[in-house]
Amino acid sequence: MKTTILSLFLLCSLLPAHGQEYPLSSGRKAVKTSGDVLFLAAPVAALTTVLVLNDWQGLKQGAFTGLTTLGVSYGLKYAINKRRPDDSDNHSFPSFHTGASFAGAAFLQKRYGWKWGAPAYVVAGYVGWSRTYGKKHDWWDVLAGAAIGVGSAYLYTRPFADKHNLSIAPVASPTHFGFHAQLSF
Repeated sequence: MKTTILSLFLLCSLLPAHGQEYPLSSGRKAVKTSGDVLFLAAPVAALTTVLVLNDWQGLKQGAFTGLTTLGVSYGLKYAINKRRPDDSDNHSFPSFHTGASFAGAAFLQKRYGWKWGAPAYVVAGYVGWSRTYGKKHDWWDVLAGAAIGVGSAYLYTRPFADKHNLSIAPVASPTHFGFHAQLSF
């Protein structure tokens, strides 16, 4: 636990500070800042857990979960160009902070059970709420981010993938490049 908290504070201290283009009350600013910091809690807890347990298969699954959440979130942000509630930019949809937090929580829950996942989901829920309360997103952005994060974790994290015979393969042709995924239900 001490390692997780220490890792979280070290990582958060490396994050760049974001300038604000709108006035926030001190209470809203404190909530927004706490959400900005806590969005890494579940991913850092997941990384710390896999490293402490030498769970290299889990590390691979967590990496795929994180990369998918990142790629889908930022792909949609730049494709949709939805204006933020605070008018700071056009990258509101979906909420990456919420997506990353829910991806970490879902990974912990699927990989290690509800004893690990339940507290992480509570923190992820707070992060989502803080993004709307801090005027960075509306609820639709947060729900989409949470769905992307949970969906990514459920796609890659065992036992789900084992139970449903998940197979993923790269596909390339002269005109197309991508991945093929198949599940059995």
